[in-house]
Amino acid sequence: MAEEESHLEEGPLPVLKWDQGLFEQITRGFRFPSEWDARYPSQSETAADAPPGYITIFEDLFLQGNFRLPVTEFMAHILHHYGFHISQMSPPGMVRVRHFEFLCRSHGIEPTVEKFRVFYQLIRNVGFYSFGNRGSA
Repeated sequence: MAEEESHLEEGPLPVLKWDQGLFEQITRGFRFPSEWDARYPSQSETAADAPPGYITIFEDLFLQGNFRLPVTEFMAHILHHYGFHISQMSPPGMVRVRHFEFLCRSHGIEPTVEKFRVFYQLIRNVGFYSFGNRGSA
């Protein structure tokens, strides 16, 4: 992973602004099953305060990144290969992964990490991971 990673200048993480109405809209609109027990954080909690057994997923992944649950096997392979958690992916990174998978499948091609790496390289900015174009691929 380290040989591919391009570092951009990092600053402090942005302050999170919670919105319970949007949380409820996402959980209803994306049909979260009740057994997932999705929880809205309290005002004093941060993204790092998820209780044991829970993860934080940012609204931008759903609304800007076209993220859907459950994740596809290809998404799981990407996360495993690069060694970061879904909550660390930026919406533009999510868009690139999903777009690559859609294009492959629409052409009858099985998406793989090796094929993805031909076109994209890992980048990190403000504590989140994304993917940038790889040269002239």
